[in-house]
Amino acid sequence: MALRLSFDGGAGKVTGSNFLIEGDRGKVLIDCGIEQGADFSRAHVYGPFPYDVKTINALVVTHAHLDHVGRIPKLVKDGFRGKIYMTPPTCDLAELILYDSVGILSEEANTHGRAPLYEKEDVDRAFSLVEALDYHVEKEVAPGLSVYLRNTGHILGSASVRIKDEAGVAIALTGDIGNSPSPLLPDWEPVSDADAIVMESVYGDRLHPAQQRRVELLRDTLAKAITRGGTILIPAFSLERTQLMLYELSNFFEAGDLPKIPVFLDSPLAIRVTEVYEKWGLKYFKPAAEDEMKREGSIFEFPFLKQTRSYEESIAIEETPNPKMIIAGAGMSHGGRIGHWEARYLPDPTTTLFIVGYQAPGTPGRRMMEGASSVRLVNSEIKIKAKVEKLEGWSAHADRDELLKFAEASLTDKRVKTIFTALGEPLAERFLAQRIHDYLGARAIVPEVDQTWEITKDSAKRV
Repeated sequence: MALRLSFDGGAGKVTGSNFLIEGDRGKVLIDCGIEQGADFSRAHVYGPFPYDVKTINALVVTHAHLDHVGRIPKLVKDGFRGKIYMTPPTCDLAELILYDSVGILSEEANTHGRAPLYEKEDVDRAFSLVEALDYHVEKEVAPGLSVYLRNTGHILGSASVRIKDEAGVAIALTGDIGNSPSPLLPDWEPVSDADAIVMESVYGDRLHPAQQRRVELLRDTLAKAITRGGTILIPAFSLERTQLMLYELSNFFEAGDLPKIPVFLDSPLAIRVTEVYEKWGLKYFKPAAEDEMKREGSIFEFPFLKQTRSYEESIAIEETPNPKMIIAGAGMSHGGRIGHWEARYLPDPTTTLFIVGYQAPGTPGRRMMEGASSVRLVNSEIKIKAKVEKLEGWSAHADRDELLKFAEASLTDKRVKTIFTALGEPLAERFLAQRIHDYLGARAIVPEVDQTWEITKDSAKRV
């Protein structure tokens, strides 16, 4: 008996997660994400899937980031009618993310003079197929194929997927692995009951500062930015990064570590995501964060935080004198309200721009991170005179050493024969694979997109 593993997305790139597992009788797709930073008119986004979507029995989603769920409505639009499985928090978050993406994709399509990738009706139809599946439950999702989810500590509800056939051959796909320890989420769980693992490698060649050090750097850099007297801009992903920023800011202000300045959460999506975090926190947060929630009610709010849901409230932010802080999406500065504020304030030398997460190649955030003197935002070329601060360690992804720890813990029972390093830029994938081979003595493979591998209990071979 064998399982076939196809890398239909997520090989050689951080985004666009899409993996197909085929058994003798069933087919299961793991993730169906969009490639962020890409030209949306490209065939990768708009073209047909490399498999017959009508023959797929089930889709299992690792977590709610757009690069893991962003093409699910297109999958359904093209004829997929199987069940879609994800954890309960992921259900809530993915619903927010995908309905929000409808407007973004519509604007993108108008720019290119074509029909949108999908519309609201396609998202409606997709969620009619969703069935919640919690951690640590074995579930048959296709003929002869069962799955088992474990917490990866990446974002609320994130999961690795171990998929097994009737003969016991098993493949695990990690999705994204968390930057543990997190102030909010439990640590990742290793996967030792698979014959092969597909693991992420976003930071496979880089280290993050220790958690305490990254918090100190954030506090000290914010203090300097406030002293400059200008606007502080934080392009933050609405999901996880914003909640971490709010949590740490609340702690800083409560402790008196920072002057109390107006803080605007200028993102309707981030506001709704934060509500989902508060809804599920008492079940899915780590014990210390759960206890904090029980004591304080909310761990994300403070008296001078203003949440601006409407367009009118957002525009009015400009009337507030400096210093002030604006947290808004998108995290790579390629959409959302942050583009308006960057266009307005980046030419001002008193402004400080904080970059606190991964920036995909080709995005405005990546260009600013690399020191560009100007960047194209809201259809204009904007001069950058602001101070740009890149803070390491705030990514929700594990770094080089943490990924190696995950691999080592998963190899403990000596069942895992092969580890594929995917969901990373090519250099990071190769670097991590080499370390797994050199430090742990395991077989590590860097797959390429469109490759298919046959996995048995004893081997993995290209087909």
